[in-house]
Amino acid sequence: MPKPIKVRITNEQLITPGGLATVGHMLSQTSLYREVDSISVGAGKPEYANSAVVAVAVALMSQGKTDFEAINEFLEEPEYYSEILGINGVPSEPTYRQRLKEISEEALPMARKANIDILAHPKVSFGLYKGYIPIDCDVTPLDNSGSNKEGVSWTYKGHDGYAPMQAYIGTQGYLLGEELRPGSQNSQKDTGAFIRRIITNAKKLTDGKLLLRLDAGNDARENRDICYSEQTLADFIIKRNLRHEAIEEWVELAKEESENVVVPREGKTVYTGSTYRFDGNSEIRVVYEITERTIIKHGQILLAPEYDVNTFWVSIPDEDDGGWSDADVIQAYHDHATSEQFHAEIKTDMDLERLPSGDLNTNKLIWALGMIAYNILRLMGQVSLDKNDAPLKRPVKRRRIKTVIQNLITIAVRVSTHARQTFLNLGRSNAWSNTYIRVHQALTG
Repeated sequence: MPKPIKVRITNEQLITPGGLATVGHMLSQTSLYREVDSISVGAGKPEYANSAVVAVAVALMSQGKTDFEAINEFLEEPEYYSEILGINGVPSEPTYRQRLKEISEEALPMARKANIDILAHPKVSFGLYKGYIPIDCDVTPLDNSGSNKEGVSWTYKGHDGYAPMQAYIGTQGYLLGEELRPGSQNSQKDTGAFIRRIITNAKKLTDGKLLLRLDAGNDARENRDICYSEQTLADFIIKRNLRHEAIEEWVELAKEESENVVVPREGKTVYTGSTYRFDGNSEIRVVYEITERTIIKHGQILLAPEYDVNTFWVSIPDEDDGGWSDADVIQAYHDHATSEQFHAEIKTDMDLERLPSGDLNTNKLIWALGMIAYNILRLMGQVSLDKNDAPLKRPVKRRRIKTVIQNLITIAVRVSTHARQTFLNLGRSNAWSNTYIRVHQALTG
């Protein structure tokens, strides 16, 4: 039987989210503080600057806390949080809530600009896919059922909520752009302008070749024309929406022309190949993957064959012209589904599924600030992988956001001051201490 353990309160200043020191430094190096402080609010100079409000929002979401009430935790140690975030104080909950609403429309483009500042950090490495830097755009509905928030409406997932469009760049999960939308908004509405914005921003960050990947919901000539434009030039793989095209015609084409026929099991045949289709005045390569099933995987024989037909608009030439094979194209599109993992981390690990405000513009700003927090967390996680000094030894390509929050953000520190300098002292028994120190120095040095 263990000995009785006594718990007591001391006068030592112990802070759990010591990792916010890294978040605060990175945030203060962007254009966000300066720009949001230029927004006028009310008459006279407010007690708390706008920068204090947005900084607290990013800091809270970096811990996976989205409710307005969470700011009350910072009010227990306002001097500490003010110092590490570089702000003039921690506002009260009512001030925090109201100010976000007041500045929401003007601050939104400023938050998006700051997000690009984060991605310009020299430690950010996007990663290549077959020589390209992929940009994956996708809608991910947020379940806000049972609420009366502005913009919450029926989504294609079968629940009430929002339907933000997200754009990830590279292979590591960095978020290039976002747009919080009402749940019932058609996925292509405003997407042309969104694609122009994200490709333009991508070109500010890299000189590499860009590859835009889109689902069938964004099969629109407008999107392809944007990729052909000199200012927003990019290659693309876009799943085609067959709309009124006859499946039988594609099956017939595949059986007649496909030179790549695979039978992975009895009763299942997969045909892949390329053809060309007019898109306006020009021909574009179309890659197809057609699956014929005569026996389902449990052994039941079908009375008539079943077909799955997937076709893709592709700007990359085929192998004969120094480009990609049909299999390369199909695999590249399947890799686009990795973005679902990033969606899940934002919704669950950061608890951003249900947004806190009843006002749509406020939630748009909160979502944009949350994406800044997401990218900082992603960057901290990737830098933590540079050396094998963390207690988690299994090989991974990305550190999950939940792991970063649990081990690098909510790391306990004892705060002390000496010679007008603040020190965050980490416990020697914390297995993540050396990793956190290395990450902090790499991102703030």
